[in-house]
Amino acid sequence: MLKRNLILAVVLLSAGTVVLAQQKPTPNPRFGRWKMDQAAPAPQSNIMTYEPFGTGGMKVTVATVNAQSQKSEWSYETLFDGVFRPVAGQQGSETAVEFINDHSTRIQNKRNGKVNQIVINTLSDDGKTINNEYVRMDENGKITGVTHAVYRRIE
Repeated sequence: MLKRNLILAVVLLSAGTVVLAQQKPTPNPRFGRWKMDQAAPAPQSNIMTYEPFGTGGMKVTVATVNAQSQKSEWSYETLFDGVFRPVAGQQGSETAVEFINDHSTRIQNKRNGKVNQIVINTLSDDGKTINNEYVRMDENGKITGVTHAVYRRIE
């Protein structure tokens, strides 16, 4: 009887471990550091860092250096729920992020209460590049420009 109970306990424990392993969330493939492709000479650079935040969320930090060697940094946190949250380092700015599909997110940027930019952020199938399409808008929501940037994984 004791042997049967021991075997049953081992089987149940093993089954529970399998269920927990199956429920373990997979890390976001964007986590890491990404450098923007640009023709600008050094010291200019633009580095995005994606790291875990909360349960299933992400913190994004962008660090730039301009042609005059001036550094700037800003960041935001998202749970991919479309809720606007403040942007640290950019007074009066908020960002909301939501998934479009497995590879793409829609990022809405607000400045002083009005959406002024939408970014479509798309991770390549091989996970080595991120393509951003930036759609800029005026205070009335009219599109004023569209630009693109490619970021390559560096870590």
